[in-house]
Amino acid sequence: MTHQLLQSQARSALRPVPDLKPGYTVRVRERIQEGSKERIQTFEGLVIQVHRGHVPTDATVTLRRLVSGVWVEKVYPLQSPVIASMEVKKVAKVRRAKLFFLRTAFGKRSKLTERFMTKEEVEAMNVQEKEEEKDGEEVLADNQPVAEKTEQKA
Repeated sequence: MTHQLLQSQARSALRPVPDLKPGYTVRVRERIQEGSKERIQTFEGLVIQVHRGHVPTDATVTLRRLVSGVWVEKVYPLQSPVIASMEVKKVAKVRRAKLFFLRTAFGKRSKLTERFMTKEEVEAMNVQEKEEEKDGEEVLADNQPVAEKTEQKA
């Protein structure tokens, strides 16, 4: 009974995220709090694992990326308020659910074949994220939306 109650509460608190699968290259924009300032930092990496969890809010994704010659893995909870946005950049052909073999692979063995997609397919994957941004549009101190503020600076 308690488990069903938790699942129903979790479904009501969900925000839309792209349907991520192993082999996707994803760009995550993460809010970083430094003192009183907040900034957004991007991390673009290969999805090597997706953990769905018992409750929808437990879902996590593990990303892997090469940073200054060292492989770095980050685990992101999909429903975390720290994540500003996620977008799929590339899709690779994979035949496994977990890509842990990439941890020990190097050279040609570590290369994944990219599966080319049409622009419409990529936009369809990221459409949920765009709808969310329109609904909860971030506002800066002078009450202008973030998108308009960046256009004025450019």
